[in-house]
Amino acid sequence: MERMVLRLYVAGDGPNSAAARANLRRLLAGCDPATYTLEIVDCLRHPMRALQEGVLVTPTLLRLAPEPTCTIVGSLSDSARVLEALGLHDTTQAVSQDA
Repeated sequence: MERMVLRLYVAGDGPNSAAARANLRRLLAGCDPATYTLEIVDCLRHPMRALQEGVLVTPTLLRLAPEPTCTIVGSLSDSARVLEALGLHDTTQAVSQDA
């Protein structure tokens, strides 16, 4: 399986950026760290990086690999939709459905 490459663009420690960081870390907590790479880019410190990627709104999560690429905008609070977009399975739902 190809390693997932994620890049999260945030704007400092603003409320939505902090929420996106926390939500993404929570969602990735059940994944083996060897299966993904996560880079967090602060647009306040590196605005040109965001512009080069076409990121105009923060927070924005890019899945760069595997193909096809995927862009998710917002605080990543809708866990089911984020997991679906990333191609991950929600293990908490699977456990509750089996119980």
